Amino acid sequence: MKAMKKVAALLLALTMALALCACSNQGDTPTPTAEPSKAAEPSAEPSAEPSAEASEPAQGGSAEFTTVEEGKLHMSTNAAFPPYEMTTDDGGFEGIDVEVADAIAKKLGLELVVDDMAFTAALTAVQQGQSDIAMAGITVDNTRKQVMDFSDTYATGIQVVIVKEDSPIQTIDDLANAEMIGTQAGTTGYKYCSGDYGEDHVTAFDNGALAVTALVNGQVDAVVIDNEPAKSYVANNPGLKILDTEYANEDYAIGFAKGNDALREAVNAAIAELKADGTFQNIVDKYIKAD
Repeated sequence: MKAMKKVAALLLALTMALALCACSNQGDTPTPTAEPSKAAEPSAEPSAEPSAEASEPAQGGSAEFTTVEEGKLHMSTNAAFPPYEMTTDDGGFEGIDVEVADAIAKKLGLELVVDDMAFTAALTAVQQGQSDIAMAGITVDNTRKQVMDFSDTYATGIQVVIVKEDSPIQTIDDLANAEMIGTQAGTTGYKYCSGDYGEDHVTAFDNGALAVTALVNGQVDAVVIDNEPAKSYVANNPGLKILDTEYANEDYAIGFAKGNDALREAVNAAIAELKADGTFQNIVDKYIKAD
C-alpha cells in the first residue's frame, strides 16, 4: 500500500508539473501571436478605405463600366430614320439620336462611334456585345425586354399611316381593306400590323425610305411608320399624306446588352444631366420644329 501511495504521489507530482508547463506555453504563445494580430489591424483599415472609394463612382454614375473599344462608345443604328438618325452628304451622321449619343459620350469621357446597319442588325449588335448602345428610335416593349435592357425613356414615338392623297384609305379603320401595308423590318409597326391584319397583308422593308418608295410605286397601299420620319418622307414625296388619326403611341429608349447595368446607369445619369441643363431640348428643337 505504501508503494502504491508513493506511485500515486509521483503521478500527482508529474501531473502538476505538466500542468505548469502547459500554462507556461499558453502564456508564452499569446504574446507573440497577439502582436501580429494588432499589427494586422492597420492593414485592414487601408483595404476598407479603397473599397469605400471604389463604391463612390458607382453611386455617382461614373466610370465603373467597360466598353467594346477602350475610350469609345459604339452606337449601333439604322441611319435612315430622320430626324433621329440619317447620313450627311459627306458620309457622316446626324440627327437627334446621333447628337444625344455624342453628348452622352462626352459626359462619360468617351468618343462616339456610329455603326450604321439594318435596324434588326442594330438590335442584335448590342445584344451580342458588338456595340455598347443601340439608338434608332427604338420602342420599348415586352418582347425586346426579354433580350435587352433599356435606359430611361428619352422620347415619345407616334406610329402613323402614310397613304397617297387619293387613296381610298382615309382612316385607320380603312387599313383593314388594304391589300398590302408597308413597314420597316423588325419594328413595332411591323409587329402591330402583322397582329392586326395578318402577315400576308404586311411587307417589311429594310428601311422606311424603301417602304415609302414602294407606296409611291403602287406596290403597297399604305405605310405604317413613326411620325417624325413620316413627316420627312411626305415632305420629300409630293402626293402623299399622313392620316389624321394616330396608329399607336410608344416610348423610345436606348438599348443595352442584358446585365450591362453599370453602363446603363451611367447613361441614365448623363441623360438626366442633359435634360436638366437644356442640352437635350436644344437638340430636339434643332430637328423638330414646333407646328
